[in-house]
Amino acid sequence: MGNKKGVIIGGSVIVLVAVVAAVAVISTQNGKKSSSSSDSGQLSTSVKAIKDFCQPTDYQKTCESALQQAAVNVSSPTELAQAIFNVTSERIAIALNKSATLTSLANDPRTSGALENCKEMLQYAIEDIKTSFEKLGGFEMTNFKEATKDLKTWLSAALTYQDTCLEGFDNTTGDASQKMQESLKSTKELTTNILALVDEFSKQMANLDLSFLNNNKRRLLEEGETETSSGEIPSWVPENKRSLLTTAPAKLKPNLTVAKDGSGDFKTIKEALNVVPQRSAENFVIYIKEGIYKEYISVNRSTTNVVMYGDGPTKTVISGNKNFMMKLTTKDTATFEAIGNGFFARDLAIENTAGAQNHQAVALRVQSDFSVFYNCQLNGYQDTLYTHANRQFYRECTISGTIDFIFGNAQVIFQNCLLLVRKPMDNQQNIVTAQGRGEPRSAGGIVIHNCTVSADAALKPVQNKIQTYLGRPWREYSRTFYIQSQIDDLINPVGWLPWNGDFGINTCFYAELENRGPGSDTSKRATWKGVKKITYADAQEFTVEKFIQGSQWIPKTGVTYIPGLLPQNETSRIHK
Repeated sequence: MGNKKGVIIGGSVIVLVAVVAAVAVISTQNGKKSSSSSDSGQLSTSVKAIKDFCQPTDYQKTCESALQQAAVNVSSPTELAQAIFNVTSERIAIALNKSATLTSLANDPRTSGALENCKEMLQYAIEDIKTSFEKLGGFEMTNFKEATKDLKTWLSAALTYQDTCLEGFDNTTGDASQKMQESLKSTKELTTNILALVDEFSKQMANLDLSFLNNNKRRLLEEGETETSSGEIPSWVPENKRSLLTTAPAKLKPNLTVAKDGSGDFKTIKEALNVVPQRSAENFVIYIKEGIYKEYISVNRSTTNVVMYGDGPTKTVISGNKNFMMKLTTKDTATFEAIGNGFFARDLAIENTAGAQNHQAVALRVQSDFSVFYNCQLNGYQDTLYTHANRQFYRECTISGTIDFIFGNAQVIFQNCLLLVRKPMDNQQNIVTAQGRGEPRSAGGIVIHNCTVSADAALKPVQNKIQTYLGRPWREYSRTFYIQSQIDDLINPVGWLPWNGDFGINTCFYAELENRGPGSDTSKRATWKGVKKITYADAQEFTVEKFIQGSQWIPKTGVTYIPGLLPQNETSRIHK
């Protein structure tokens, strides 16, 4: 049976190659900058194959140039597909090495910190591109839709990490910024090109008749394979893991307990994380007893499937105060970083107490794919929550802040959450979101569904004197949705704020649907081209089910969620 399954998996590459070739032919037939027949005759087979392969990409010259150097005398679509992944990874590695060299020459702390960030971020980008290529050869063709969504998520993350490297050079001196921009120009274009190929692959696959593969799958199931319906926990998951997260918090059996008073296994969270098995497929549960833990935590890339729970968000608090005024990059101000995939936190608080006067000060940064936060409080002022990359879900959480206090380029959904706007410094204004989608093909976006946007107790008496906005475009293709949420009377009727001049206002995608409350009136909203009107049917694309494929992974945590939208025009406020 294992051999037969291998035939199907291997077949995925064969079909991929056929589709890539078909894409090139179709693109040429549709006249997308195709060469004339006389020109084609003058091209070598390899050069012609490369030109055809690069037809669907956004940066065709970059694609052709890179492949002509990396794939000399290669005409097979299979080899070209492998080559474009390889050359992209190799060029990012070159940029990574350059950042390491420049670090030794940096004279100011901000530049040094930015270069260190580059080394970390570019390593993540390389890993995600390699993981994406491995995915191409390892999925059953009947599941191509899910597979291409994974690819888009990881490739979008790889783009985001390259952007994060460059963002670190804001407010730095010297020429390191320019050198890194030059190094990453082609790598960003190549990564975008791979995204374009995946898009075309997805479109062409949707038009193929794969019924014969379904027949093969049914035969395999008859011989002993099992499958589960969407949302169920797969049968291959061990029993201890299946029951773990459907247990009430008070009854969870932790692998380790952290307690400041010495009654647990460790007194600090960092000590507990040091003994977590690396790259484990099993959940590792850490119970954090009541107390204020003044430490900086990073659940690193290889620390996967970690579960942390506390005694409640007013009792278990993880606290820090790093900030921009310490000459740190925004990323490095985080009190807590969740990087390893499959992270789940509940019943605790994470805060950055630097205050509004210290500008950027992140409480939580998340790049963990399939991460879930339930009944958590995330407190800060500017840049409280950095939803950096990958798929994230927040349920019944409170997030507080002032300027851009939810930002980043993750595929993230907030559901039944309280977004609490705080009082800023004098002459400042509040902005709830600053989404960071830099490319139109990127999968990133912020979805605020059935949440409440409200003023905290300190802001409430003076909210008419302070302007508060739903969001602004941090990057050119910023994408944010407020759907079926309660918006209180603190929001400026214009709703959306420009970042700088007309940057992003025509290319962003901002939309509101079926919201309620005095701040939900859209009659005076900004009239930018990027502020869209969407229908109930349109909004289905930005649900837990479709936008983050949540029904495949959220149920394993035991957290309640709404897979689609609430019934049309029957929304009900959850928060009191």
